[in-house]
Amino acid sequence: MKKSIQNGITFGSALAMVISYTTWHSIIWAVIHGLLSWIYVIYFILENGLS
Repeated sequence: MKKSIQNGITFGSALAMVISYTTWHSIIWAVIHGLLSWIYVIYFILENGLS
C-alpha cells in the first residue's frame, strides 16, 4: 500500500509538471505545480476538460 501511494504521488507530480510546462512554457511554474501535484492536475481538468 505504501508503495502505491508513493507511486501515485510521483506520477501526480510528473503529470502536473508536464501539463504546466506545455501550458505555460516555464520551468519555474512547472516546479511549483509539481510540488502541488494532484491539486494542479485536478484544477487543470476542471478548468480545461479532458479534450
